[in-house]
Amino acid sequence: MALFGLGKKKKVTEDITSDIKILGSGCAACNALEENTRKALVELGQESAIEHVRDFAKIAEYGVMTTPALVVDQKVLVSGRVADAQEVAQLIRKARNLV
Repeated sequence: MALFGLGKKKKVTEDITSDIKILGSGCAACNALEENTRKALVELGQESAIEHVRDFAKIAEYGVMTTPALVVDQKVLVSGRVADAQEVAQLIRKARNLV
């Protein structure tokens, strides 16, 4: 039954990086967290663009008061500091139940 989308199968993807954001103005600390996140994704065997959110109104929507911040699947995992690549990888594994 195709009426109202019933009977249509939704495409499910398991792209680990589909929703990873760095929140911050683009300062050195924000850029360092973005670079560490890229390294973590390489360690996890994943490749994708990371969205860098610089709009302070959008950053505030996450409840973040200090940047940089790392957001995975709409959850703030790190805020106000630069996590190293190993910690970022561990946080992504835990957030995505990949442990």
